[in-house]
Amino acid sequence: MSPPSATPLDQQRFAVVDVETTGLSAKRHRVVQIAVVTVLADGTVSDRWSTNLHPWRWHPDRAKAIHGLGRADLKGSPRFADVAPELVRRLDGAVLVAHNAGFDWAFLRRELRRAGYGAPDATRLCTLKLSRSLDPQRLVSHRLPDVAARYGVPVGQQHDALADATATAAVLPHLLRASEAPTLDDLRPIVRGTTSTWPPYTARSWRHRLRRRHSDVAAPAR
Repeated sequence: MSPPSATPLDQQRFAVVDVETTGLSAKRHRVVQIAVVTVLADGTVSDRWSTNLHPWRWHPDRAKAIHGLGRADLKGSPRFADVAPELVRRLDGAVLVAHNAGFDWAFLRRELRRAGYGAPDATRLCTLKLSRSLDPQRLVSHRLPDVAARYGVPVGQQHDALADATATAAVLPHLLRASEAPTLDDLRPIVRGTTSTWPPYTARSWRHRLRRRHSDVAAPAR
């Protein structure tokens, strides 16, 4: 099998991800909502999945003003470790895509580590960087709603993980066509990572996760 970077784009499967969080620091804040939309390069969507998540510790949440998710909304939601096997299954074999992928990837990798799972160096494509690369003089805005508007893609509720992932999945084929790149290798350095293969998820004991959580809480902020 060809490595993901050398596979023609029309043979790739893309897992478009969006997360909503309690803040901007992957070290100190947590994911409270996640969505994955599975799509092909031509825009064909094969699957959508999303869930709210209850953080282990509730941080003072100024981000609630952005995504609207508070204590009452998240009460009874699963923990990240509970949905990690499903998330890994959906990411396995796919190129991870996000608008500002560095942000989403930092949170996913940190949450998986807290759950006792080491994420591989996943192949990642950032649609924000891809859009900017098509506009080297920065003549237009590259915020997701503005990119979507230029391609006639409707955007649902902003800062809702599934709505944002769906919009990103819809603009992805437009950006890929505009790039005229035959493979992911032709999109370097916009594309990061080396593999689309994820090891099976193995749940760790609750004691291990508790130690991981305590170490995260005790670690000084940098």
